[in-house]
Amino acid sequence: MPFTAVRDIQMYYELRGTGPRLLYISGTGGDLRRSPNAFDSPLTEHFEVLAYDQRGLGQTDKPDVAYTMADYAADADGLLHALGWDECLVMGISFGGMVAQEFALRYPNRVQRLVLGCTSSGGEGGASYPLHELAHLSPQDWAQRVVELSDMRRDAAWQAANGQEFQTLIDEMLAIRAGSAAEPGAVVGARRQIEARQKHDTYSRLSQLRMPVLICGGRYDGVAPIANQEALHRQIATSRMALFEGGHLFFTQDPQAFEDIIVFLKEEVGA
Repeated sequence: MPFTAVRDIQMYYELRGTGPRLLYISGTGGDLRRSPNAFDSPLTEHFEVLAYDQRGLGQTDKPDVAYTMADYAADADGLLHALGWDECLVMGISFGGMVAQEFALRYPNRVQRLVLGCTSSGGEGGASYPLHELAHLSPQDWAQRVVELSDMRRDAAWQAANGQEFQTLIDEMLAIRAGSAAEPGAVVGARRQIEARQKHDTYSRLSQLRMPVLICGGRYDGVAPIANQEALHRQIATSRMALFEGGHLFFTQDPQAFEDIIVFLKEEVGA
């Protein structure tokens, strides 16, 4: 399995596809052993995709120390250094979009074009839903709330009319949670990642970005609402914004999403 030393951790990563180089940064709880991930998308048909488990998650080390968003950005830089990538396209989803913002601000020469999906700037631009506030809930209530937040169309009326689908979604969330918690260090790593997420705030610095940026999200996302996408767009002069028919996982719900993302990423890279 592909592991490499990155700063103070052993990091798990995978490389697939051919074409221009693309660094894909996954969201909260991201684990390459679970779907959907970067390799379940059409991206590998167009790009050489580098995806990895971030510190505290998946098969990467989970040290029980405080993590910062600067750490996550430095980890991404360290991984590129380890693999000999000087610059690349970058796509960050949800928490990964927060990391991608910090990475682009700290290492702008690394980033050719940037996709920020279903994410937030924090600070005056608005934070994504405070997931740490759900920690006190029972597993069943936690899973139900996450399913609701992921797509705000799943209100009480929808739940009543789609009881079996709703329960299936809840069961899937519970299975993911149980599987992750069973691994050594997973609870600590997940907690440390959520703690870092709480302190994310790039809003006042985003105007420094000069690379082309695509901000995209779902119209019914209760985790990273449209207002937060609009705040990102206002702050980044080189950005464009696109909304799709879906919630927090809009890219799995609306086929047009990846089509538009791929078109954006292939602009001006000779593909």
